[in-house]
Amino acid sequence: MIAIIDYGMGNLRSVQKGFEKVGHAATITSDPAVIADAGRVVLPGVGAFGDAMGELRRRKLIEPVRRAIDSGKPFLGICLGLQLLFEVGYEGGRHEGLGVLPGEVVRFDLPAEYKVPHMGWNQLTLRRPAPLLEGVASGAHVYFVHSYYVVPRDPQVIAAETSYPAPFTAMIWHENLFATQFHPEKSQADGLKMLRNFAEYPATASQ
Repeated sequence: MIAIIDYGMGNLRSVQKGFEKVGHAATITSDPAVIADAGRVVLPGVGAFGDAMGELRRRKLIEPVRRAIDSGKPFLGICLGLQLLFEVGYEGGRHEGLGVLPGEVVRFDLPAEYKVPHMGWNQLTLRRPAPLLEGVASGAHVYFVHSYYVVPRDPQVIAAETSYPAPFTAMIWHENLFATQFHPEKSQADGLKMLRNFAEYPATASQ
C-alpha cells in the first residue's frame, strides 16, 4: 500500500489519481499507524517551507516521516516534499527542515527577464541512472511550480537537473529516498512512468 501523507498542504488528490492511472492504489492519510504500515510513502507539498514544517509538527508527523525513511521503505518527496527533506529553508526567514539530507533551500536570484516563481515545462538533464527514471530520456519535459530550490551539500545525491537559466537540482536519489522538485503527477506520460517506477520499486532494493 502507498501512503500519501496529508499535512494540509498539497494537491493530494492529484497525486493519488496519478498512481491510480498507473494501476496502483494510494491512501491519503495523516495517521502515523497507517504510514508505518504502508509499503511505500509519499510526501507531497505545495506552499511555504515554514508553514509546512509547522503543520507536520502540529500533526505529530515529523517522527513518522523520519521513521518511514529510516525503515528503508521506498519514500518519494514531491516539490515542497523534496525541500522539507533538507536541513534548512529560507522562505520568510530561517526554518529548520527535517534534516534527512544535508543542504539548504534557497530562493531563485535571477536576471529580470526570468520570472519567479519558475512555472511551466522544462527539460531534465539526467546526471546518473536512478530507478525512478528508468525509461525516461534525458531531455524529457516535466512540470515545475516553485520559487525555491534545493542545494544539496553532497552532489552525489543529484539524479537530475534543470536549467533556469543556471542548472539546479530537479531530482535526488539516495538509497530508498527519491524526491523531485517537479510534479510527476502533472508531467503527463513521463511523470506517470516515474510514479509507476516508484510504485514498483522493490522495497528491499538499495543504491
